[in-house]
Amino acid sequence: MHKNSTITEELKCTLPDTQNQTDIRDIPIDKVGIKNLKYPITVKDKDGGVQYTVATFAMTVDLPKEFKGTHMSRFVEVLMNKKEIHIDSIFEILKEMQNKLHANSAHIELDFPYFKEKLAPVSRKPSLIDYRIKFHAVVNKNKKDVIMTVVVPVKTLCPCSKNISKYGAHNQRGEVTVAVRFNDIVWFEDVISIVEQSASCELFTLLKREDEKYVTEKAYENPVFVEDVVRNVVTKLKQNDKILWYHVEAENFESIHNHNAYAMIESHESFSNGHAKDFMIKRF
Repeated sequence: MHKNSTITEELKCTLPDTQNQTDIRDIPIDKVGIKNLKYPITVKDKDGGVQYTVATFAMTVDLPKEFKGTHMSRFVEVLMNKKEIHIDSIFEILKEMQNKLHANSAHIELDFPYFKEKLAPVSRKPSLIDYRIKFHAVVNKNKKDVIMTVVVPVKTLCPCSKNISKYGAHNQRGEVTVAVRFNDIVWFEDVISIVEQSASCELFTLLKREDEKYVTEKAYENPVFVEDVVRNVVTKLKQNDKILWYHVEAENFESIHNHNAYAMIESHESFSNGHAKDFMIKRF
């Protein structure tokens, strides 16, 4: 055996394992683990390509009442055992967390930027725009649950302001957050498209003068309240048979108020193939 390996094994035998000590307070812990861990991941594009990005991880398990603590290092070891982290491998990671930490339930949360190339509407100049993607997945014994969240920036123009003003109308950037449960692949790009079609106008990173004219006039011709945005998004989500549940929020960063406008709709249907689905993740 290598000398360093021998020293490591000797240390393991002599160093106390405080986490495995018995706790006498008779209180189990629902979630314990690590948060704010940055790690590279690979994400599939709808067109068949892949995108490399960096995700912020939170990884937790339950802890029985008799154990003093969990082994934090094992969460990182689970990731290090993977040569490449794919979104498709989330449940493999959760199973490894269960096994390595002897847990009944395991949670993993990922939050990462996703980039998409967009062409300016008139000049067709290309540029990248970023969206925020989140996944929250859980395994409890053999049950699985996952929520995908997509955050999309948009432009909105106020219908009331347009109707009461002799000219112009106040408009602003907004942010729409769509969380879904699904029974088949739902692409980020499809959710992004639904949201951008539901606002006054989509946003672009690079705009020439002719593009600015187009965006300004398109928004003026498509005024929407935050209420309109969430209703528009939900109408389109309901047409997708792959989506089992949704939670949609719209927030406008108001340009004439010192506060934001907000609206939310959450699906009350939780059915798959006619049967009620027992969702494990509580969002709020």
